[in-house]
Amino acid sequence: MTRYLARSVTEHSDDTIPLFCFPYAGGGASAFGRWQRSLDAHGAGVTVVPIQLPGREGRIGEPRFTDLWALVEDMDDQLDDVLCRPHLFYGHSMGALLAYSLAWRRQQRGAPLPLAVALSAYRAPHLPAPRIAEPGASDEELIASLAALGGIPQVLLNHPDFLSALLPVARDDLMLCTGYTASPDTEPLRVPLHLFAGRRDRLVTVPEVLSWRRHAGRGFEVRTMPGGHFFVRAHEDEFLRELAATTRQYARVPVAA
Repeated sequence: MTRYLARSVTEHSDDTIPLFCFPYAGGGASAFGRWQRSLDAHGAGVTVVPIQLPGREGRIGEPRFTDLWALVEDMDDQLDDVLCRPHLFYGHSMGALLAYSLAWRRQQRGAPLPLAVALSAYRAPHLPAPRIAEPGASDEELIASLAALGGIPQVLLNHPDFLSALLPVARDDLMLCTGYTASPDTEPLRVPLHLFAGRRDRLVTVPEVLSWRRHAGRGFEVRTMPGGHFFVRAHEDEFLRELAATTRQYARVPVAA
């Protein structure tokens, strides 16, 4: 099994489809640890397959990527075998950029694509990347910015060991995000795009999420959610209900022999 997978794709049943989930900056596969039970309750018809990026959690000893396309190329190579069967992509914030970029790379080389891509809380790739903090921000400034967005639970702000582990990961992930802006004329993805936006998100506004339309070549929809940038955490059940309504459209696609 590739090191990018926190669980085996073969664990899903014949009547579900793998939903590959890409984490936000500073996050890891554990961000999706509670999703399977909730999505099952909402009839999503998917098996949650978290993507584990290097340099965190179970891969803490590995170097992190700070170049988007180097990471995407490595994921494409490592995940190619499991992405040859029907599947879906989902990513939040940085994870949205990763999910889109991997799908776009696979489209360019003629590889099998996801049946659909669901993305939340990220600007369209032809827009400048959201800036959470200035590149030279101090640890205290970066912590304050992440906490204000809801990226650090309040209960963990007084745990220096957690913060000291988080900050290097978050800094490298933010560098990865800011190193790429697509051309407005980039070929649209030939799969449906399903977007989710927080109505009170100060970092990525609803109009910025709507601008993904030009990158959608096979259908496009946007659902707005209560809350800010981390509505996936603050309003988790409501978001997962909406995500399930999206994924069940694709969940019973027959798997080729």
